[in-house]
Amino acid sequence: MRLQGWEWIIILAIVLLLWGAPKLPALAKSAAQSMRIFKKEIDKNGEPTEVANEASESEKKQD
Repeated sequence: MRLQGWEWIIILAIVLLLWGAPKLPALAKSAAQSMRIFKKEIDKNGEPTEVANEASESEKKQD
C-alpha cells in the first residue's frame, strides 16, 4: 500500500495541527538522528546490537 500525494498532504496537515510549525524542525532532527543510530547499529554487525551481544555471550559460555 503506497500513499498517494493527497494522503501525504492530509498527514502533513495533521502533524502541523498536532505539533505546530515551530516544533517540526526539532522533531525531524530527532527522528533523523534516531534513524542514523539505528542504521549504524544494524550495519555494524548485520543484526541489531542486542542480538549480536547475546550471540557473543553464548559463544563465550561454550568455550
